[in-house]
Amino acid sequence: MDETRDVVVAGAGPVGLMLACELRLAGVDVLVVERLAEPDTTIKAGAINVPTAQALGRRGLVPELRAAHEAALARMGQMFAGAAVPTAPRRTPAGAHFAGIMLWAGNVDGADPAFADLGPAAEYRFLDQQTIEAVLARRAADLGVPVRRGVELTGFDDDGLGVTVDCGGHTVRAGWLVGCDGGRSTVRKLAGFEFPGLGPEITGRQALVEMTGAENVPLGWHTTPTGIFVNGPQPGRILTVELDGPPADRTNPVTARELEDSFERVTGVKVQISTVVSATRFTDNTRQVPDYRSGRVLLAGDAAHVHSPFGGQGLNLGIGDAVNLGWKLAAVIRGRSPETLLDTYTRERHPIGAWVLDWTRAQIALMRTDPRSRALRAVTTDLLDTPAATTQVVKKLSGVLHRYDLGSADPLVGAATPDFELSDDTSVSGHFADGRGVLLDPTDSPALRAQVEPWADRIRIVTAKPAQPREPLSLLIRPDGIVAWTSAEPHGLEQALTTWFGSPA
Repeated sequence: MDETRDVVVAGAGPVGLMLACELRLAGVDVLVVERLAEPDTTIKAGAINVPTAQALGRRGLVPELRAAHEAALARMGQMFAGAAVPTAPRRTPAGAHFAGIMLWAGNVDGADPAFADLGPAAEYRFLDQQTIEAVLARRAADLGVPVRRGVELTGFDDDGLGVTVDCGGHTVRAGWLVGCDGGRSTVRKLAGFEFPGLGPEITGRQALVEMTGAENVPLGWHTTPTGIFVNGPQPGRILTVELDGPPADRTNPVTARELEDSFERVTGVKVQISTVVSATRFTDNTRQVPDYRSGRVLLAGDAAHVHSPFGGQGLNLGIGDAVNLGWKLAAVIRGRSPETLLDTYTRERHPIGAWVLDWTRAQIALMRTDPRSRALRAVTTDLLDTPAATTQVVKKLSGVLHRYDLGSADPLVGAATPDFELSDDTSVSGHFADGRGVLLDPTDSPALRAQVEPWADRIRIVTAKPAQPREPLSLLIRPDGIVAWTSAEPHGLEQALTTWFGSPA
């Protein structure tokens, strides 16, 4: 063997980098290999959801999120500066849509409990995929994660005790291999994962261009007799959706002529594109592996599930996979937890992936141009223009309702921890930077401290009280920010400690 590692991660996109950072933070020797010699600058996701922002915030990245978010708002401001703005406050966009049906901020019930205690990171969500990848690449470098670009994984052998990985003629022996190598994942195909689902029926094109002739094209999402189009929210960003089947060849470069023709077919407006800065085609192919693990091979991100980009869930779904898997795989590698802990990875993440696939399929159904679908779209548009419906859809799309079933009736267990200010000028999220779990005990109970002490190398005990009055509830929180136990259910702490943090030291 040329070298040995604990884990090889295939793919240096945001998901692979996030996973590698989580593993390295826990003391795991991880290697990332990436086929591309340079980061992919193709225009992709333009925003992140609340769980993604919170996950990055828990690792101390709020300053970077804030700076990138403010830069994104400045770019948007350039485009909206000369545009007509709706006069009614309730017609201000909520920054979300469903099947291209705009959701309006005035309809969102900001007092809904689901929006409480989200923490400062949740404010910084207008971050595109390239920005997130750059932030995570710098973090990986700071943590000492080796990332080898221009290295293609060409094969591997899982012998049950480890995985021998062929990386372009260089052989690496690893305990585990994780495929974060996208929708056409080589790892998934070579490992023989099933990938059931539905084939595509649309061709979408998204691009960042320099063009003339679109001065009178309205901003935002719009439906036409021939499809869907988007103009903005940054200068030169366009998107079209045509429901005439998938593209004949997704690998050919997207040309200015192709974009001009699609834009004219959908909008009826003839534009001239002088420069294509970045462009891509996409479809609504929706597939998901039944199990995210096969032996010593695991999948995360698009390697495990693919779907259309509507609702902006792809990047977020993959980051969620990485955050869920990283600390669990590290605990198994370091001998603290049995391999059965990895069973909870699929059990927790698969239902959220299945939900995303269903919601993207539903949006495609509402985008179809036949009379029945258009009638359904009109009815849905009326329903969505109500406070109850808008609030519910925004909650779903923003990710604030994400919850894992951990077998407890307590509404906090399985959900992301509330993030609020503490009396010592810290916040709850500020205690996760080292990747350990947290016991938040504002009662400073000697009994709780004694019970958790055997896991002191894995759990940080925080006794600061909330800065504002609230119920004095103690919480056991996993490294991924998920509440595993609350003092509202006094029994079960020891089981939660053993389940999520392994055998005591």
